[in-house]
Amino acid sequence: MIVPLDMTDDATAEAVHRLAKHSYAVEAELIGYAAIPGLTETLEEMRALPLRWLGGFVDNELVAFVGFSKVDDVLDIDRLCVAPSHFRLGFARRLVEQVLAEGGPAIVSTGADNAPAIELYESMGFRVVDTVVVEGGLRVAQFGHPGVV
Repeated sequence: MIVPLDMTDDATAEAVHRLAKHSYAVEAELIGYAAIPGLTETLEEMRALPLRWLGGFVDNELVAFVGFSKVDDVLDIDRLCVAPSHFRLGFARRLVEQVLAEGGPAIVSTGADNAPAIELYESMGFRVVDTVVVEGGLRVAQFGHPGVV
């Protein structure tokens, strides 16, 4: 079940933060870069992000979430995390589909060596629009999606 998340609720925000730490730890290992913002930020920093949040639940347990915004009619997927115990079960795809259903083009970024994320985005119609190198030498692939037609 996918539902909006209320990040003003302490238990919800703590569950999102905890899940982010587990999910981003796997990504950090994949891409060889431990300074992923979602891995290093505090609960308060995460809650302060100007994002809308959706969560995927199994038996009342949060197993996936997406944080996104819409700026100048472009959907910006800022966070997408799945509990390692629920990888490859379709949660990320369903969350991204829910975001795309908002309408309009979309953007998302991930480590250029994050093969599972790249495979997901490309299978959903996202295409690489740029690759940049950020602080610490991390290569980040930026993807665009034309929107749902």
